[in-house]
Amino acid sequence: MVGVRTLQILIFGLFTTLTSVAAPPFYKGELIFPLEKIHNHSSSIVELPNGNLLVCWFHGSGERTADDVVINAARYSQRTGKWGEPFIIADTPGFPDTNPTMFIDSKQRLFLLWPTIIAHQWETALMKYKISTDYQQESGPPKWEHQDNILLIPKNIGDKTREVFGKAAEGTGPAADHAKKVIEHADDMYFSRMGWFTRTHPQELPSGRILVPMYSDGYSFGIMAISDDHGYTWNASEPIVGYGGIQPSVVRKNDGTLVAYLRDNGPPPKRAQFSFSKDDGVSWAPATDTDILNPGTSLEVIRLKNGDWIMVYNDLEEKRYSLVAAISDDEGKTWKWRRHLDGDPSKPVSNEYHYPSVIQAKDGTIHITYSYFVTEGKSIKHVQLNEEWVKAGDQATK
Repeated sequence: MVGVRTLQILIFGLFTTLTSVAAPPFYKGELIFPLEKIHNHSSSIVELPNGNLLVCWFHGSGERTADDVVINAARYSQRTGKWGEPFIIADTPGFPDTNPTMFIDSKQRLFLLWPTIIAHQWETALMKYKISTDYQQESGPPKWEHQDNILLIPKNIGDKTREVFGKAAEGTGPAADHAKKVIEHADDMYFSRMGWFTRTHPQELPSGRILVPMYSDGYSFGIMAISDDHGYTWNASEPIVGYGGIQPSVVRKNDGTLVAYLRDNGPPPKRAQFSFSKDDGVSWAPATDTDILNPGTSLEVIRLKNGDWIMVYNDLEEKRYSLVAAISDDEGKTWKWRRHLDGDPSKPVSNEYHYPSVIQAKDGTIHITYSYFVTEGKSIKHVQLNEEWVKAGDQATK
């Protein structure tokens, strides 16, 4: 006769075996709205506490030079299984609004952050943000209760810039001229304080500190906007200085180190850049190249609940016709598994699949939105998948 304790052990072992079996690969994708000739770009996705999804992007005749550009949004209902009609979530009349991002903090407040482009140049971006606690409506925009600008004075920007560009500035030729110009801009009070804006998701650290990754096209530097009072006042980190590193995406390691992966806005060879911070985002190492291909376009990396990291990026040196998801189980040392979401690096086309936004929902599902540009028009594509789908690789059938 089997004893009660032995039976308990057997049942526990069976349960552990069953629950440890990997889930079958899962993928589903659709356009959030039909293809349009008008410009739709740079999305951001969040999961709401009720399980519905909210996505925003900028929509208009162009980007920084078209004054009709607004921030649009759409809601996905778990009840209906459908995306609702797009609606305006932010608009500064007469000025283009671009590059929005959203996140929900530990107090369950929704943040929307975006730049208004004052004078048709990225260097004139003015950061704005809104906070809402009433945002789970079936349709239409959230009800906002706080709105302000984010104004930054970059910490030690002159010294950090000279550390990287000082030696080059002593020489002659185009590289020296560029270095001198960057240092000159770092010493210019107005230039150094304007033009910082968003692209990837903010995040809240265990301490409660909120970090908003930003960048400047004027410098091609990254930076963090930092709030230690739940998003009501902001300070700047030191800049992430390098040759072309912008649009940082930040992920936290087990030991507390913050890692930033950056778009390569600099000269060839095109590779994603890398920096790190040991002090919760205040100071950053100079940006250096990785071996991850990057054609000069946005990427995003997040930490999954099991500790793995997922990165979504264009795996090319030029153009944006191939978008891939990669998984790392060693905090970015290696990216062992890769699977394409759209396109194929070996088959150049005029299509563009780019500017991914990535989250993991409470049920473990990975949600990704990205700009979807084809001959027939432009939309924002939403895909949902699991880690097993990425690990199955490109040879498996979707």
